[in-house]
Amino acid sequence: GAGASLPAPLYEQWISQYERQHPGIRIDYDAMGSGAGVEQFLAQTVDFAATDVPLTPAEMEQFPEERGDVVQVPMVGSAVVLAYNLDGVDSLQLSRDAYCGIAAGEITTWNDPAIAADNPDANLPNLPITFVHRADSSGTTYIFTNHLNAACDSWAAGAGKVVDWATEVAAPGNAGVTATVQQTAGAIGYVGFAHAEKQFMPMASLENQSGFFIEPSPNSAELATSTLEATNALTTTMPDPTRADAYPIVGLTYLLMYENYSDTTTATAVCDFVKWALADGRPMANALGYAPLSQNLVAQVAEILDLL
Repeated sequence: GAGASLPAPLYEQWISQYERQHPGIRIDYDAMGSGAGVEQFLAQTVDFAATDVPLTPAEMEQFPEERGDVVQVPMVGSAVVLAYNLDGVDSLQLSRDAYCGIAAGEITTWNDPAIAADNPDANLPNLPITFVHRADSSGTTYIFTNHLNAACDSWAAGAGKVVDWATEVAAPGNAGVTATVQQTAGAIGYVGFAHAEKQFMPMASLENQSGFFIEPSPNSAELATSTLEATNALTTTMPDPTRADAYPIVGLTYLLMYENYSDTTTATAVCDFVKWALADGRPMANALGYAPLSQNLVAQVAEILDLL
């Protein structure tokens, strides 16, 4: 498999544990980004792909008829956080105006009044803000910009896996953005919660739609996903969650599979792994800071897999 880097820490643990319990199965996953994973899937060079953005109708049309329909199912939810590197500032609150302005390149120093107003006790330096974004086609970028598009009056670049940024510093993958922020004083960048948590990076609390500053956490992300209204295809987005206690930037990550595999052994192995991950792998998702699917969604996914 190949694709999204957002769920990669979880997929690595799931695969490692699954292989221990199923010694006859080997699974390789290359976290190359959602866009590249979709390309590999459409080219039929992988058995499954991961993407934080469901396939579009145009992408569906590229799919070879002999493979049947594309099967895409949600696997887990995740907060997309703003991790930062600011010496002496262990706690940071960013209003909508502040983080929208940073992403749009309109707020450029850390002691800007829009940031200082909500952080009266922080020693904010007169230091340039280095905003780090993804260099590759990214589902994490889609989740982040989908939110900006809904929440920010100043945001004009739209939503997508690739957008035209007003700032120049970029890195590949969640791991690349995380490393660049860690290595750059005054940097801030968007990554999946698990990536920032694994590196013990400080993450900003963000103002949600209800006007509350919400600290990123597995619980606040799960609250955002708890009211999801899934479509028949189990694909949906939540650009700006409405719950007062929900973290504002959350998305689902999906697995893409073929309806018709070239051999039944592969089909059985892929489906069994996905069922195992959503059931037995649930505690690992919680431990790493992801938001597990509701039991209702898990049951719907299992029904689809039983038909393959």
